[in-house]
Amino acid sequence: MAKHFSLLLVLAFVLVVMAEDCTVDLKGLIRECKPYVVFPASPKITPSSACCSAVQKVNAPCMCSKVTKEIEKVVCMDKVVYVADYCKNPLKPGSDCGSYHVPSQGR
Repeated sequence: MAKHFSLLLVLAFVLVVMAEDCTVDLKGLIRECKPYVVFPASPKITPSSACCSAVQKVNAPCMCSKVTKEIEKVVCMDKVVYVADYCKNPLKPGSDCGSYHVPSQGR
C-alpha cells in the first residue's frame, strides 16, 4: 500500500512540474499510459490506442527535460522509449530523457 501511495505522490509531482512548461493533457497521459510505463521493466505491454493518442500530443524534448530521479524510480524509461516508438512519437536516438540516454538505432 505504501508503494502505491508513493507512486501517486510521484505522479502528482509529475503533473505539477511538467505542467509548468509543457502543454499537454498530463492527466490523460498518466491515466492512459501509466500501466505501460511503470516498473517492473518487463514485460513490455503494447499500449492502448488511448495511450497512443495521448503520447502523440506530447512534446517529448520538453517532457524529457522535466524527468527527475524520483520519476525514474517509478517510471521505467526503457518502457517509455518502447511506448513512444510504438505510438509513432519516438524519442530522438542519442538524446537524454532525464538521466536516461535514449539508445541509438540499430542496437
